[in-house]
Amino acid sequence: MPTESAASLKSARHLRITGQVQGVGYRAAFEHEARALQLSGWVRNRMDGSVEAVVAGPAESLERIIAWAWKGPVAARVDEVVVSNADSERLKPATFERWPTA
Repeated sequence: MPTESAASLKSARHLRITGQVQGVGYRAAFEHEARALQLSGWVRNRMDGSVEAVVAGPAESLERIIAWAWKGPVAARVDEVVVSNADSERLKPATFERWPTA
């Protein structure tokens, strides 16, 4: 049975980003970055003013999107990025979506 290389193994992360992250183009920029990294998943605003995302893909791409999440677009001010493991089984492969506020 062939084995996958470590770079091709997919895993998923749940991110909760707080700070000045709504009304500054954060979701659109996050979506653009995730698609550029060929990640699947989604991003949405939360009613509490945070941004939430689930991203799935190779570990290196996940590390890059998490590092980007700490910066965000120019107008954003990120105070915290909380990262936890997520279930990639429920994500649509090869798609990244912007979801409505929850």
